[in-house]
Amino acid sequence: MIFRDVLLVMAIDMKAVVYGFIVSLLIGLIGGAVVPGTGMTVPVMGWGLAGIVAGLVAGYVAGGTVGNGAVHGGLATVIGALVLLVAVAFVETLFGGLVPAFGLLTVGVTLLVIYAIPGAIGGAIGSWSKNRRATRQARPAA
Repeated sequence: MIFRDVLLVMAIDMKAVVYGFIVSLLIGLIGGAVVPGTGMTVPVMGWGLAGIVAGLVAGYVAGGTVGNGAVHGGLATVIGALVLLVAVAFVETLFGGLVPAFGLLTVGVTLLVIYAIPGAIGGAIGSWSKNRRATRQARPAA
């Protein structure tokens, strides 16, 4: 009940958040892909890139003001990072034990705030770029 009231007050576009979440999840999974036979991960895909791209998508779909896009971008990025964090902590619990998984979960929850920053920046840029595409007025014929 409280969650529904918060959504009504803040006017969160869940479609925009879901699109941004899917992009954040896909980039996070690609970024965590390892090169077979080594311990190396793909270095190009970082949390900053995932946040900015997911925020761009969420902000563009949400539209509205730049602040609205920033909220949607940050929210989509944090939800995507949270889902990945829970999945990685679960796998760490299965294969590494409870103590390392708890440490990972604690540090990960702390970093969720930092993950929101590139998402908010990307969301603001996405919302700004959508509003920038205004219809041009035709010039009157001479």
